[in-house]
Amino acid sequence: MSQSVLIVDDDPVQRRLLQAAVEKLGHAPLLAEDGQAALGFLETKEDRPGAVILDLMMPRMSGLDVMRHMRDEDIDIPVIVQTSRGSIDTAVEAMRAGAFDFIVKPVAPARLGTAIGNALKLAAMESRQRKAKKTAADFSFRTLATNSPAMRRVIELGQKAAATDIPILIEGESGVGKELIARAIQAAGERRRKPFVTVNCGAIPDTLVESILFGHEKGAFTGATEKHTGKFVEADSGTLFLDEIGDLPLDVQVKLLRAVQEGEVDPVGGRGTRKVDIRLISATNRDLIGRVKDKQFREDLYYRLNVFPIMVPPLRDRKEDIPLLVQEFIARFSNSHQRRITGISRAALDLLAAHDWPGNIRQLENAVFRAVVLCENGMLGVEDFPQVRAQVEGIDPQPADAPDTPGETSAGASGDDSPAQASLPEGFLRGLDEGGNVRPLEAVENELIRMAIDHYNGQMSEVARRLGIGRSTLYRKLREMGIDTSAKP
Repeated sequence: MSQSVLIVDDDPVQRRLLQAAVEKLGHAPLLAEDGQAALGFLETKEDRPGAVILDLMMPRMSGLDVMRHMRDEDIDIPVIVQTSRGSIDTAVEAMRAGAFDFIVKPVAPARLGTAIGNALKLAAMESRQRKAKKTAADFSFRTLATNSPAMRRVIELGQKAAATDIPILIEGESGVGKELIARAIQAAGERRRKPFVTVNCGAIPDTLVESILFGHEKGAFTGATEKHTGKFVEADSGTLFLDEIGDLPLDVQVKLLRAVQEGEVDPVGGRGTRKVDIRLISATNRDLIGRVKDKQFREDLYYRLNVFPIMVPPLRDRKEDIPLLVQEFIARFSNSHQRRITGISRAALDLLAAHDWPGNIRQLENAVFRAVVLCENGMLGVEDFPQVRAQVEGIDPQPADAPDTPGETSAGASGDDSPAQASLPEGFLRGLDEGGNVRPLEAVENELIRMAIDHYNGQMSEVARRLGIGRSTLYRKLREMGIDTSAKP
């Protein structure tokens, strides 16, 4: 069964060209003439497209606006953005906003096929990944490997907190692993075999927060056709984790304070209270003290929750943990998806370390997951992290005569470390110098030899064969270049 690909472009000619190309690739094209029409396809819960080809420059609603709407609505479909050669800055912005890939008009069929194939492969892997849930045994302080002194302090605090039943407030940016810390605390405490119930307070409509937390009786309000026990009762004898607690409405904060103080809840529409025995762990990415000063969070509730505070540092402040985290993610995704990924290159690790990771560990995990899905040679390289590369280095349009698929370029590096040369895609040589003149043949030849040696790991017989010259000629050229050949095999 072919997968559908949504084509979003306000130019009817371009839509028809892409439609024909997508059909030739064996996929089912869906057509949208603008951003609003595209959202009609994307917001449906059933029969969503497997990938989106999105024009960035459209009237009324731009491609970037469409991507922002997808992010706000949690529509996780790979997006391939298309742009003209003169709008590469916009493509960089799109990659930073989460685009899966970008193509430059007019796109060659092979390049388009590679982009769509990789996007659909990623979508299929992500679908399977969402279905693979961790078990309670997967959460413990032993699994929190770290080289960071700040993170080791977090683990020490968590272990101390696990020995008590006092309320805990875990603070930190989104994606730093606050729920992971909470689950590790529960797993190390006396309630380890009891329920662990999570509530994302920021994702619940204000009108339903009280009912979801404390429960309601049948007929308590319009639509209450059944009795609901509420999350406090579900967590009875176990742990209740209230994530994004800073988003709770003020009127619900009053009832939460009573529940924490008295250990009892009052269901909506009920005639009495119910006792509950829970361990309460709260988390927030907000400045609660600031919200207290702004009268948006109750001061008495803040001090009731903040008995044992734990601050989880952002990933940018613990970059020494990136190699450990990457290896953990590679092992997990490789095993669960039967991918033969053996590791990551030093250049790729350096790229990841250069990024600030505003989405923290969650963003790093997603980046590694995508890289594992797309990697073709068993070793993650810089080319497997296009979104991170776009944010750290920017991106260049492919030359008109460049190969159309990533697999057609070599992964070698030249000996020229100038900024102009470093900005080229891997495996390409610059033909012109900074003044716009053709570079000397000797310089290009030397650069090609260095790149070949690096690409074939110093195997001189293979280097010579690929360059079409004899080994003696190769060694002579190396001596002329001033390269010591005595240690070469």
